[in-house]
Amino acid sequence: MFDGIDLSKINLNEIMGQVQGMADKAKEENASKIFTAKAGGGMVEISINGNSEVIDLKIDDSLLEDKDSLQILLISALNDVIKQSDDNKKMMAMSMFNGFNSFGQK
Repeated sequence: MFDGIDLSKINLNEIMGQVQGMADKAKEENASKIFTAKAGGGMVEISINGNSEVIDLKIDDSLLEDKDSLQILLISALNDVIKQSDDNKKMMAMSMFNGFNSFGQK
């Protein structure tokens, strides 16, 4: 498994520092990304940033007197936008770890 790798030359602290730096950078980049989902033909619209923090919510006035429909549309929009953010996080994590594929190779 470690054929051809000189383990005495591996600095674990340096590697962990690089991983932490990459994670911090990814979190900063995520904060600037915006994901938006709509439900009910746009009657409910919610936006979150890449860190899954809600930054905007729009509700059509016609829904204010129909609690059941409002709840259903909010749940739908929230699930959609959270999935977008989660998919983005997975993609970023995969690209970050792909950078380590060449670890120890010549």
